[in-house]
Amino acid sequence: MKPAFLRSSLFAVALAAAAGAAFAVNDPIGDFLPSYTGAKNGDLDVVSSFVTYNPGSDTFFFSGTMNDVIGTTSTAFYVWGIDRGTGTARFGALADHVLFDSVVILRLDGSATVNLLPGATVLAGAATFAGNTITASISGALLPGAGFAKSAYTWNLWPRDSVPVGNAQISDFAPDNSNVDVAVVPEPSTLALLAFGLGALGWRAKRRSAA
Repeated sequence: MKPAFLRSSLFAVALAAAAGAAFAVNDPIGDFLPSYTGAKNGDLDVVSSFVTYNPGSDTFFFSGTMNDVIGTTSTAFYVWGIDRGTGTARFGALADHVLFDSVVILRLDGSATVNLLPGATVLAGAATFAGNTITASISGALLPGAGFAKSAYTWNLWPRDSVPVGNAQISDFAPDNSNVDVAVVPEPSTLALLAFGLGALGWRAKRRSAA
C-alpha cells in the first residue's frame, strides 16, 4: 500500500490534471509560425495545453500535449510564459498580445526551471513526459505575485527548437497570440464536502421516493 503522503501527492496531481483538462487550450495542428526555421516535427506542434493552480498546496501544474512523441526532436524544449502582473509583450509584432514577466521551461533532460525576468534561472523540479505529453509541478513560492493573485495569472506555451537563432526558434504559440487564465483546482477538502453534500441530497431523494 502506498504511504499516505504519496497517495496525497498522486491525488493532487490527478486532480490538477483532471481540472486542467477541462480548461485545456486546444491548438490547430500544423500551424507552425511562418518565422520558424527549425525542425517541423510533431513534437514541436502544440495540440493542447493547460496550467492549473492549487491554492491548498500552493502548486502550479503545467501540461503540454504535442502532435508527436516528446523527444522526436532532440533539440526541442518547452516554454510557458507567465504573466504575474507585470507582463509585457516581448516578441514585438510576432506575438504582440503574448504578455509575460517570467518563464517556466521544461527540457528533455528532465529539468524544470523558472526564471523571473530579469533574473537568474532556478531549478524548480522535474519534467516528466509520457508519449506526446510533457508535464511538471512547480511550487508557487517560485512564482510570487507581482500584482496578480496566483489564481489570476495568465500563460502562453511556445515550444522551441534550439538550433535556429532568436525568435526563429519558436515553432508555435498556444493559444495563438494571447494569454489564458490558469485553472484553479478546488482543495481536496472542498471536493469532499461537495461529494458529501451531493450524497446527502441523493439519500434524501431516495427516502422521499421510498415514502
